[in-house]
Amino acid sequence: MSTPDIVIGLDIGTTSTMAVGVRLPGEILAVASRPVDLSSPEAGWAEEDPEQWWRNAQEVLREVTAGLDPMSIAGLCATGMLPAVVLLDKDGRLLRPSIQQSDGRCSEEVAELAAELDGAAFLKRTGNGINQQLVAAKLRWIRRHEPEVFSRIATVFGSYDFINFRLTGTRAVEQNWALEAGFTDLQTHRIADDLVALAGVARSAVPHRSVSHEQMGRVSAEAAAETGLPEGLPVFGGAADHIVSALGAGIKEAGDILLKFGGAGDIVVATDKPLPDARLYLDYHLVPGLYAPNGCMASSGSALNWLAELIATGAMGEKPHAALDALAAEIPPGADGLVCLPYFLGEKTPIHDPLARGTFVGLSLGHGRGHIWRALLEAVAYGFRHHIDVLRDIGHSPQRYVASDGGSRSRIWMQITADVLGAPVTLLDNAHGSSVGAAFVAGIGAGLVKDWAEVTKLSRPGVALLPDPANRAAYDLGYARYRGLYDRLVPYFHGVARG
Repeated sequence: MSTPDIVIGLDIGTTSTMAVGVRLPGEILAVASRPVDLSSPEAGWAEEDPEQWWRNAQEVLREVTAGLDPMSIAGLCATGMLPAVVLLDKDGRLLRPSIQQSDGRCSEEVAELAAELDGAAFLKRTGNGINQQLVAAKLRWIRRHEPEVFSRIATVFGSYDFINFRLTGTRAVEQNWALEAGFTDLQTHRIADDLVALAGVARSAVPHRSVSHEQMGRVSAEAAAETGLPEGLPVFGGAADHIVSALGAGIKEAGDILLKFGGAGDIVVATDKPLPDARLYLDYHLVPGLYAPNGCMASSGSALNWLAELIATGAMGEKPHAALDALAAEIPPGADGLVCLPYFLGEKTPIHDPLARGTFVGLSLGHGRGHIWRALLEAVAYGFRHHIDVLRDIGHSPQRYVASDGGSRSRIWMQITADVLGAPVTLLDNAHGSSVGAAFVAGIGAGLVKDWAEVTKLSRPGVALLPDPANRAAYDLGYARYRGLYDRLVPYFHGVARG
């Protein structure tokens, strides 16, 4: 009989669904992924189909477990984007597409909450400010614009909570979904009735809170038949993708910074002090006792995917990103004066402006596809630098930068980031990011791993890209233009939104 030593990590990401099979302490056995469709039916909206997540999950789970002895699998942990909003009726049926974490439709509802609440007191109590991330704002939008849907809401939870429900039949919300949703009292670490009441739904609509490494259920017979997983397999609470990526990248010491290049652009720091700041978000670190202040740019990889569809030619093949990278490599730093604001879904941290919009400024007939592509790569790097300024402002001292997830495979993007930050950026040999970290959490939950520090056996640092001093002046100028551009365009953005 096999000794269980394999764990499964499942990532419900914005642009793809990925699963990994890991034999502990550090062998990645299999990786499988499927693409996800992001829909933006109106300006600033971001929606996805949770049923597509579930179909993808079935396929990737079957793929990574093919040929494995079911008795060798010890557990599964799912991760995903945060805080997506998934709504079910009393029979467990989906009521509408998910509202994604990058969705910016609820600016009016955010303003309502800001008028009703003491912002400083709310920040101190919940660890997060009054902004578009709050689930209460999104649910108020549903109540106002889709009252028939709102009247049938029986369950509100997130992306990987939905997958956990499909796997186990148990409804629960993971601790960081509840925290970023604005429903958790940071002093008691419990979901508070009065905070849920701000959303206008019944308290029973928000399920009980689960901790990431604690078992929340077991794979049901129905889910086992659909996924190929063994019936009764333990399923653990789940984890936010940016936080589990930080764990998987070994971000657990003060000064460690994760730069996560996924569908969104995340930046995460580890600390033993919460230090709430309205410009950022606050999450629990997966290592008990630590916190993870963080920021999120609404569109990073998703903006590149959108741009690639617009400007790539058939000669570039089905995945034109590498070809566009090659064109961008021929363009000098600063993209010959072309500056981009990557606010294609509005922007989250640190400006919290759902009415902001993506912008290219300085276009001329002398610019080509390489310039446009490079300007967007540089814009995301400038966004990370903006967050670094905020972290330093509130007392953090960034020392080490680690890049993870799919975008980190772009060597030119990573070099641009190192140059913009003026600091080395370390890549990971296993850039599977969130799913690998989730597998490790399953190992902790299953008792196969005793020490969180053992994550270093899975997170293997690779090459460190050093900043090129020759590019510093160009990027200092580009960053100054980037920061000044938004301030100048705010009246335009908000005027357009008002019609």
